[in-house]
Amino acid sequence: MYNRNNLCSIQKQATMEPVVHQIWPRVWQRLHRPLALLRKNHSGCTHHSSFAPSPSPHLSRPRSLPLVSRLYQPSNLRDVGPDSRLQGEQTCKSQRLMQQAGLVYPSNPGCYYYLPATVRAMEKLVRVIDEEMQGIGGQKLDMPSLCSADLWKTSDRWELMGKELFRLKDRHGSDYCLGPTHEEAVTTLVAHQTTLSHRQLPLLLYQITRKFRDEPKPKFGLLRGREFYMKDMYSFDMSEEAAYQTYESVCEAYTRLFTRLGLRCVQVQADTGNIGGTLSHEFQLPADIGEDRLLVCGSCSFSANVETLPLDQTNCPKCKTGSLAQSKGIEVGHTFYLGKKYSQMFNAAFSNTQNKATITEMGCYGLGVTRILAAAIEVLSTDDEIHWPDLLAPYQVCVLPPKKGSKADEASNIAEDMAYSLGETLPSLKGEVVMDDRTHMTIGKRLKDAKRLGYPFVIVVGQGALEEQPKFEVICQKSGETMFLSKDGLLDLLQIVETV
Repeated sequence: MYNRNNLCSIQKQATMEPVVHQIWPRVWQRLHRPLALLRKNHSGCTHHSSFAPSPSPHLSRPRSLPLVSRLYQPSNLRDVGPDSRLQGEQTCKSQRLMQQAGLVYPSNPGCYYYLPATVRAMEKLVRVIDEEMQGIGGQKLDMPSLCSADLWKTSDRWELMGKELFRLKDRHGSDYCLGPTHEEAVTTLVAHQTTLSHRQLPLLLYQITRKFRDEPKPKFGLLRGREFYMKDMYSFDMSEEAAYQTYESVCEAYTRLFTRLGLRCVQVQADTGNIGGTLSHEFQLPADIGEDRLLVCGSCSFSANVETLPLDQTNCPKCKTGSLAQSKGIEVGHTFYLGKKYSQMFNAAFSNTQNKATITEMGCYGLGVTRILAAAIEVLSTDDEIHWPDLLAPYQVCVLPPKKGSKADEASNIAEDMAYSLGETLPSLKGEVVMDDRTHMTIGKRLKDAKRLGYPFVIVVGQGALEEQPKFEVICQKSGETMFLSKDGLLDLLQIVETV
């Protein structure tokens, strides 16, 4: 006999069966839709999806496709013209473009809201940095932004940093600062590990965090602010020779990084400043608004910040024959060989091959994450359009459906199907396709917006998509070329897009 619980269960099952029979065919269609994107003909050859609209108008897709109308990217939050001033700041092209496009929004002098599109680009940059730093043995950690004044007083930098250091007291009257850099903190961390062995060296520790510097005159948007993101790495080696090898490996990783981003950076001889050490190089991105003055030899590879050479020097100190030409640059990276400057004072030691405690040789290496982002926009963009490094564009593809009520309105479903299908057909584009669903606006207006925001590829789905042999208008921002491609030609073009 069935007890009452079993009877209730049977009744519930009987009630649910009609509902299940109604839902299951729709679930089955949805599960098999991605598989239909690649289908084979009778000869066994694989064909790409035709981007045909869904056969069932009642089959709704999950809301996984980014739509321009729903993106929090409020454009023209504040009109920043080429000659305007914002809260006392000097402006530049990258600042103006980023604010007009809704990428950043000023909070107070030198501080910004990073809006979603900028965060996407920054996360991609962080992934590229992680790949290069971990490729040379770097290990990622996270250190406190709130640093004890005692550490900075030990290194004598509490006074040396002057007004650039944000200082504060807690409720107990203890002094702290918001870290602009973390030499003291990381060296103390390593010093507390009393069992550090020579077998663990070189030890490369890095973080990517917010940094703080009380700039007297913040300007140029993210290029010089009071709060910013930075990658700072610290190396610990067993000897001076090993430390120099580590220094070179980091410089080479920086060069690879900027090459991957398509940025022409120059490694220049630099001053060690208040960080200290005996060797330093800056990675400079040539730009007219750059605040650093550089001297570059026309006959050899020598280049230097003017701070490191006599004021009247015009001949190259390396090849002796070449003349030095002056230019301007934006500093996006900096490397320092520190020697025992910090490790000696904080007693960061390791056990050498004779099992004796030995002080480590150190280096430190910085990359301005938000500065790289803004500097890239500054040097790559036009006055009206943002051009991103290929790897960093917030979205790689923007699909434009036809205007509602136009002659090509029937192609709207094809556009939607394409926007979904691209990420399924080409795994590298998963999450990289956005559709501009503001179909109350003309194609021309949306195309202008798309160019202004810097999508590397814009696909216009118009009347050509309804032809017997469908054609799609594709605008490649980098080359400025407009192409009319078949579905297979479009996929062949996009399958080579590199993403991170």
